[in-house]
Amino acid sequence: MRVIIVGGNAGGASAAARLRRLDEKAEIVVYEKGDYISFANCGLPYHIGNVITDRSQLLVQTPASMKERFNIDFLTGHEVTSIDRHAHTVTVKELATGTETTDRYDKLVLSPGGSPLRPPIPGIDSEGIYSLWTIPDMDRIIQAVHAGARKAVVVGGGFIGVEVAENLREQKVDVALVEMLPQVLAFLDPDIAAYAHQELQMHGVDLHLGDGVKSFAKNVDGTLTVTLTSGTQLAADIVILAIGVRPNTQIAEHAGLTIGTSHGVLVDEHLRTSDPDIYAIGDVIEVEHFVTKSKALIPLAGPANRQARIAANNIVGRDDIYKGTQGTSIVKVFDLAAGATGASAALLTKLGIPFRSVTIHPGSHAGYYPGSTPVHIKLLYSPEGKLLGAQAAGYDGVDKRIDVLATAMRLGATVDDLTDLELAYAPPYGSAKDPVNMAGFVAQNDLENLAPVVAPDHLAEELAKGAILLDVREPEETSCGIIPGALTIPLPELRNRIGELPAGTKIILTYCKAGLRGYVAQRILAQNGFQVANLTGGYTSWEASLTHGVEEQPTRPEREADDQQTCTSRPCVTKAKLLTPPTAASTKTIEIDACGLQCPGPLLKLKEALAQTGPGDLIKVTASDPGFYADVAAFAQAQGLEVVDRQRGKLVTATLRKPLHAAATAGVAVVSGKADDHATIIVFSNDLDKVIAAFIIANGAQAMGKKISMFFTFWGLNVLRKDENVRIKKTFIERMFGMMMPRGATHLILSKMHMMGMGTGMILGLMKKYNVTPVEAMMRSVLDGGGTFIACTMSMNLMGIHREELIDGIEEGGVATMLGDADQGHINFFI
Repeated sequence: MRVIIVGGNAGGASAAARLRRLDEKAEIVVYEKGDYISFANCGLPYHIGNVITDRSQLLVQTPASMKERFNIDFLTGHEVTSIDRHAHTVTVKELATGTETTDRYDKLVLSPGGSPLRPPIPGIDSEGIYSLWTIPDMDRIIQAVHAGARKAVVVGGGFIGVEVAENLREQKVDVALVEMLPQVLAFLDPDIAAYAHQELQMHGVDLHLGDGVKSFAKNVDGTLTVTLTSGTQLAADIVILAIGVRPNTQIAEHAGLTIGTSHGVLVDEHLRTSDPDIYAIGDVIEVEHFVTKSKALIPLAGPANRQARIAANNIVGRDDIYKGTQGTSIVKVFDLAAGATGASAALLTKLGIPFRSVTIHPGSHAGYYPGSTPVHIKLLYSPEGKLLGAQAAGYDGVDKRIDVLATAMRLGATVDDLTDLELAYAPPYGSAKDPVNMAGFVAQNDLENLAPVVAPDHLAEELAKGAILLDVREPEETSCGIIPGALTIPLPELRNRIGELPAGTKIILTYCKAGLRGYVAQRILAQNGFQVANLTGGYTSWEASLTHGVEEQPTRPEREADDQQTCTSRPCVTKAKLLTPPTAASTKTIEIDACGLQCPGPLLKLKEALAQTGPGDLIKVTASDPGFYADVAAFAQAQGLEVVDRQRGKLVTATLRKPLHAAATAGVAVVSGKADDHATIIVFSNDLDKVIAAFIIANGAQAMGKKISMFFTFWGLNVLRKDENVRIKKTFIERMFGMMMPRGATHLILSKMHMMGMGTGMILGLMKKYNVTPVEAMMRSVLDGGGTFIACTMSMNLMGIHREELIDGIEEGGVATMLGDADQGHINFFI
């Protein structure tokens, strides 16, 4: 028997090796168009980032090694251009010489894979625009980086796009990532993809979501300009296209083989094409989705290798069937892992398959053992309880939870089965009730109507029906943000305050930070006669579903002048320089775990610890709120503490020391400069006259050499809003708030004598006549002069204002940030 295999990577090489192990006598020839066979294409981005340092490690096999070990002829640089099904021959072109030959087969295996998409965008063929699909592609990108490329635009937010973005950052390249969809990693639902967005931004990747590329242009100096459909222009030295993959079906189509509805080669369960002597595997074929039974293209290495084994089995007469592709996958996003298996909510909705979902945020291992971080898990299941899909994101333990759920799903498990799983437990690795068990418990309670849940994306619908929101978190938590319109009763007080709940309420929706306290409140209220549902995943999931996790996290140069960028294995994890070395005078260290707390929670923890310290004592705090990085420095300055160490990675950590003597803090101010060199203005109002006054003072103070810090809170936030409408998912209440408030500096009105617009128009006309700079120009002047605009995060949450709605150059912060700035100057205004 003579078997010809088209394509020598993943599927083709695996099929050839399996065939030889099953049939020592078979003639096996593999034709590969490229110069390499069986290379680790999934590892290409990591060689760009120098994580995989040895290029040769990417070459799993070579033609020589396959000939020596398996007696298989691998011919690289040979392209199969056509198939004659009746004659059982293929036409092969040797690319180096152009010579064409004919070769005979008894069985033919098509494994030509796919090709990266290059849509007809103007300028796409310009020099400096690359794809990453082969080893030569990788070599060209590395060469460009070594030649001095310092700015890159990555187009596409799938696996390759995200991995390339990370690894270019590892090489200290500035990266902008452009994705036409409103999220990266489309195999995830938006509320789980949100955590990938946060991680990308925390490591300095500039995200442009919901925006496509309009054109590329090569500049005279050799750089590129990438123009987006929104009009935004991005400068680049190189561009990496990671838009998607199309199956290489050309020779199959020309041979008359049937092509499926999703544009892949149609195969049966034995992986035979419409010709019984021709098999097809890998990225080129259309598969059946294991969960939905729909037809799809799912280009993953794991399924391709399994298909290769099954095709080889069938060729030699060992009956074997392929049972569908589940789509189990995982991706590294800097320190974060994000994975999924089965169907997403988007796919189930598209296909009209009914489902329910729960979201939980348990620790990666026992909370009392150091280092536990949240694992965000979303479980999707049918109304009968059958598992349909699962997704997870986190810093530890994501892979094993996805693997357990993928295995359970493959075996037809239900949510009840998850509660019975006996999984490995020790404090460093898990919990007695593993997150997989917990997901099963929550879903089981939902199905049994013991504790029904409402997903965040259905919240507006429930509120429109008359539901009442009840926040059962502590005041320190709710002061940092609540869902608009929610009542607040802390869980410990709920039993004594049930009478405060509105009589005749159709349904009460409880929520807390992550879901557990909301569930406890739900059970209390349900047993007191109320109809109650719990917001699954709590405030954490609501925030993620609302914003998709996209927000800017700029650094503050005046506060981080001493910071150093550690650009080895984690390029943009900011680490503050040690101000003074620890000494033996430090008598004790108080450690605080403030993970999971939002502003002002970590600050209150610090305040409590400070009361327990003496001179020379250290306070070491760990928090998961990214904004705490700025706040802890402001807190230290206000309290006269020395910042010994401050780091920002997947968690924020800081070590503070109470000085030995009152004079010990001299010279360790977080913000350099004299106190009278600073001016702070708190803008509370959005009245035009008051805002004009604020910016006139700010520009005047700046002209006198003052360092300006402006803190915008409540109505003042409207000054920072963009003039144009920003399309973003909002709740009904948030949309109402947005319509009632002015949008940006050009829409403000006078506090008095507005006179239906006439008074405001007159003032604006007089400003123009007497050459008074417009408000928007004064704002830009302050920013260009090095001033800082800080948006109050707590007010943003209360008023439903999202980061995407604010003008560029704005920072976010809490009260400690504002007070830290105010402490630096003798000029402080509240307007």
